[in-house]
Amino acid sequence: MALPEVLRGRLSIPVVAAPLFIISNPDLVIAECKAGIIGSFPSLNARPIEVLDQWLTRIRAELAAHDRAHPDQPSAPYAVNLIAHKSNDRLEQDLALCVKHEVPVVITSLGAREDVNEAIHSYGGLVFHDVINDKFARKAIDKGADGLIAVAAGAGGHAGATSPFALVQEIREWFDGPLLLSGAIANGSAILAAQAMGADLAYIGSLFIATPEANAEAAYKQMLVDSAAADIVYSSLFTGVHGNYLKPSIRAAGLDPDNLPASDPSKMNFGSGGNTEAKAWKDVWGCGQGIGAVKGVVPAAEVIARLRREYEAAKLRLSAIA
Repeated sequence: MALPEVLRGRLSIPVVAAPLFIISNPDLVIAECKAGIIGSFPSLNARPIEVLDQWLTRIRAELAAHDRAHPDQPSAPYAVNLIAHKSNDRLEQDLALCVKHEVPVVITSLGAREDVNEAIHSYGGLVFHDVINDKFARKAIDKGADGLIAVAAGAGGHAGATSPFALVQEIREWFDGPLLLSGAIANGSAILAAQAMGADLAYIGSLFIATPEANAEAAYKQMLVDSAAADIVYSSLFTGVHGNYLKPSIRAAGLDPDNLPASDPSKMNFGSGGNTEAKAWKDVWGCGQGIGAVKGVVPAAEVIARLRREYEAAKLRLSAIA
């Protein structure tokens, strides 16, 4: 599988940093891109709408300055996540700003939209759509997405429940375009394993919460350091869509993480007037199952350097076996 031209030679390792609701900001995105992976953020993190224009202006300017100063090691492209859910009353405005700034990569979630894809394609941008099953994957490609993000079991945030082995296998039976894999990928060996399964790029989120650049409370970052896979619970209660959350944060909110009721998707609301998503994620903290790899709060560049060392070491081990 060949990567799109805009990504070739621009990545130090085959990784996209997932857009983290509330947490991802220009500081984090710029650090990720400078270190050679695609950094991303949800457009809804920039509030009010005028802030999104400011963020995009800053990211473009700082990455361009970096590229002029380091022509032999240019930054990776950046990405913006657009929520296509019907309750997002900012989608049209956010899309217009992505077109204005010619955002290189757009990640769409919670609904595949032909009009969104066409708008991004109008200037040559790429659209990757995140999916939790083969049915949604086929719909996304039918509606014009360029690539897919397979959100498998163990991923942070709104995750699926399907094994990455099964999900990648099903998608690769009919799709040979760009495929990203998400689900407890937290070290270099896992990145290589994702490629061995058939993915082109690993999609990593939780590791970057425990960085100084991330817009997360210090207690949240420390909870990642102190937790492991057993501390993650899968629930639909908080947003109406199933996701993975840290059990200690659920207990701190006065709930029993082992006895949570279900919710329904109608609870979801991305409207600017009453964002239940923001309220949920403020007190109950999302995280994937791979956090056992988080040993401390370190800069994003150090996280990426570690992943690169582990990835190269994994390739050497594999070649020795072969």
